[in-house]
Amino acid sequence: MKERITVTLDKDLLDWLDKKISQKIFANRSHGLEFLIKQKALEETKK
Repeated sequence: MKERITVTLDKDLLDWLDKKISQKIFANRSHGLEFLIKQKALEETKK
């Protein structure tokens, strides 16, 4: 089950994320943030 949250990001990071969305790398902001957080979590569990 997914939970709705609110996030505050630096403008440069948000611009980067929006650029990736326009390049069709992520479907939307939620998808991008979820993907990147999962990648970091997986990286940490491999250590």
